[in-house]
Amino acid sequence: MFNELETVVLAHDLKDHNLTRGDVGTVVHCYAGGKAYEVEFVTGEGKTVAVVTLEKSDIRPMQRQEILHVRTFAVA
Repeated sequence: MFNELETVVLAHDLKDHNLTRGDVGTVVHCYAGGKAYEVEFVTGEGKTVAVVTLEKSDIRPMQRQEILHVRTFAVA
């Protein structure tokens, strides 16, 4: 289960939102029992690019040994 304000990693591409596996987001809301999560994805400047409702299988926790990577966000 994830908590609000926890940093998470996208487990697979979400083409409808131009998000790619490995993109980093923040849990902004947890639905009852951890069945779903509202996750916000932002640019490096803090501009929101997507807020998506995802299931637990769509995201994973960030690991200590992982390093962040930068990519250009293509606007749909």
